[in-house]
Amino acid sequence: MSDINNKKATSEISDAHNNKLTNGNVWKILLLYSLPLFGSAFVQQLYSLVDLLVVGNFAENGALAVDAIGNATVFVNILLAFAFGANNGCSVIIAKYSGKGDNKSLLETVSTAVISYSVLCLGIMILGFALGRVALIGLGVHSLYFSDCLTYLYIYIGSMPFVFLYNLGCGICAALGDSKTPFIFLVVSSALNVGLDLLFVWCLHLGVAGAAWATFISQAISCALTVVVVYKKIRAVKPDAAPRRFNKRIFRELTVASVPVIMQQSFVSVGNFFVNKSINGLDETGDAITGFTTAFKLLTMATMSMVSMSGGLTNFASQNKAASKPDRAKKGFWVIMLYTIAVALLFLILFVCFPEFFTRLFVQKEKLTPDALAYAVKFLSLVSLFLPIVGIKIVADGMVRGCGGNLGFAVSTFSDLILRVALVYALIAAGMGFDGVCWAWAIGWAIGTIIAVAFCIATFKKLDRPRKNVRQRPPETDTADNAA
Repeated sequence: MSDINNKKATSEISDAHNNKLTNGNVWKILLLYSLPLFGSAFVQQLYSLVDLLVVGNFAENGALAVDAIGNATVFVNILLAFAFGANNGCSVIIAKYSGKGDNKSLLETVSTAVISYSVLCLGIMILGFALGRVALIGLGVHSLYFSDCLTYLYIYIGSMPFVFLYNLGCGICAALGDSKTPFIFLVVSSALNVGLDLLFVWCLHLGVAGAAWATFISQAISCALTVVVVYKKIRAVKPDAAPRRFNKRIFRELTVASVPVIMQQSFVSVGNFFVNKSINGLDETGDAITGFTTAFKLLTMATMSMVSMSGGLTNFASQNKAASKPDRAKKGFWVIMLYTIAVALLFLILFVCFPEFFTRLFVQKEKLTPDALAYAVKFLSLVSLFLPIVGIKIVADGMVRGCGGNLGFAVSTFSDLILRVALVYALIAAGMGFDGVCWAWAIGWAIGTIIAVAFCIATFKKLDRPRKNVRQRPPETDTADNAA
């Protein structure tokens, strides 16, 4: 009898802490769950945009400083790919065990992830410090701002432990159904980042290095707050048996779930590395790379906001698939698709109607040449038209990943990336110049979307197959959703 009561108590704790995504009105739950994820991605992108804003307007040689940060970010993004992979991989596995109510495996996933990703972070930092200078030389960074670029890069690499732990903590919180707490902490650290940017760059005249240190300190504080909350959440989860600190089986699961995202983010960053190198060769003034860097940052804010909502779908689909609720998982897909397209259209309207306004926000008028402004406006105006298309791809990828289709996710992403990089070189060689860069993005996104949708359709068909052999749950277990 005592054993039955213990199991009942454990089940109740599991429901309270882990299964928030498997019951209730799908529209309401996904809206409340996705909004903080969207806000987190939006605010996180503001980190780098605020660096551009403050440096571009208050640093000496603001346009050159913007170029320094832009080129350093190309290499930084390659390193960040591993942190994002850790976030996504851990989140998917925890969501799966959350849906099953397997608290022992859930706790083993957390501890295994912390150990394995800590080792990975150390290796990434060593690699970054060793290859940073070589990478910037290979990128063709101009000698006028090479030193500033290298300084920004090294300081950012030093902050990687905070970045890893913060992303890992966010993934754990999101998988447990809490997307609000990381968002609140991120807003706090972002406000601190703005204040420190102004202090270091405007008041103390530390230039690019000041912007880097402001980001470093802000990320450290955000990380510390997130770790404290995650620790409390994990302590509240009661397993049926003592969990192991490192589980080889779960390590393999984490690897399988993380590697496609790491490869995707890495390949995207590597692709951008070659794109930047190609753009650096378009002119000797640096106007092309200044315009591209500013416009690309703005577009990244839009795409990453959509990626965050797709990440919410990934956790939602993973939990509900594990809980044997395929219809609920599919309904979640259409709900997130609607929300994501709405976000894409919002950014499209803003960027197409007011491209000069948003470009000028981040580089002061007298420091932004007419040619650089023209490059930024051209890229922003054309590529923004395809945001709804790439939004469809992003949501389809999220659904495929949530249902365990890592291969389909990898194929659609790599096809898009390879096409973009290849088209940049081909269209520039064909004499299209900067126009070729713009159209390479548009065409790559379009073809990648077709491939992603094909894999998503296949995923929908697979979701229906097991239902023939699985006993259906009583309808009263999900009355709120049925009423919707």
